[in-house]
Amino acid sequence: MKNCRSFLAAAFVAAFAAISPLKAQDYPSRLVHLVVPQAAGGGTDTFARAIGQKLSERWGQPVVIENKAGAGGVVGTDFVAKAVPDGYTLLVTYEGSQAINQSLYQNLPFDSLQDFYPIATIAVTPFILIVGPRVQATTLKEFIAFARANPDKLSYGSAGNGSVNHLLGEMLKTEADIRLVHVPYKGASAAIADVMGGHIDAAFASVPSVISSVQSNVVRALAVSSAKRIAVAPDIPTVAEAGGFAKFDVNPWWGILAPAALSPAIAQKINADIAEILKTPEMIEVLAKQGATPVITSPDAFRDLLAQDIEKWRKVVKASGATIN
Repeated sequence: MKNCRSFLAAAFVAAFAAISPLKAQDYPSRLVHLVVPQAAGGGTDTFARAIGQKLSERWGQPVVIENKAGAGGVVGTDFVAKAVPDGYTLLVTYEGSQAINQSLYQNLPFDSLQDFYPIATIAVTPFILIVGPRVQATTLKEFIAFARANPDKLSYGSAGNGSVNHLLGEMLKTEADIRLVHVPYKGASAAIADVMGGHIDAAFASVPSVISSVQSNVVRALAVSSAKRIAVAPDIPTVAEAGGFAKFDVNPWWGILAPAALSPAIAQKINADIAEILKTPEMIEVLAKQGATPVITSPDAFRDLLAQDIEKWRKVVKASGATIN
């Protein structure tokens, strides 16, 4: 199957390699689709809409966001992998789907690296450990202490088995030597809603998807997953400092990819346009409000980053035992 995909990709490359830099400068000449493989309202959707609006303004063409959620991001990602590689169907995704799914799913219908052209990163942003109204702990240490004294009494939700939310919970369990009950959902927004409603106790949620709820005291934030605190909520300590776990540092990237056979000239144009957008004070402010930091990379650097993260998460998935047939 992989050999067949490689042959088809090579055929597409041959067909589209003749696109001249001049023609690439005319791109786009019509509507562009940004496919988000997660549900509306999450971090990926937030970033896609922010960058999509700016790209539309810059290009003078409509940029439409399409949410194609399902199977932990596989449905939407596969759709883009098999799309015509002309630059008019792009994938906005994040490390949690693109890097983790390669190891999580035993029968993935695409190769996360070989079937895509990494175009540009957008930003990095950590996850926040939130708790709901039925949890009395006000600090991570109190949460851990209760969990140790009451094994399997506390629950945490995630966007599904093998998602970043899930694996962060597993990492915390291992580091703190505690037992929590994992409750997988079909999307992070459903898990967050159940934390708010008191149906489950906790969840790791991306900053964009939960920061407004934290600021309005709908949920309580115990810690952020990155090595450093976030400017949008500097009072929230890191897991490393609050729990004493020095090496705990998860700060996933978000980015834009295309089908593998995209013309390098078009990829470079999109990359350059995104880089210019990310440098603007307006976009920096938009991202900062979401607890995110803009990250500008070349397509080659993005490809190297993706390859490294696939290997990094392969080890975490293996240790967790979270594989899906």
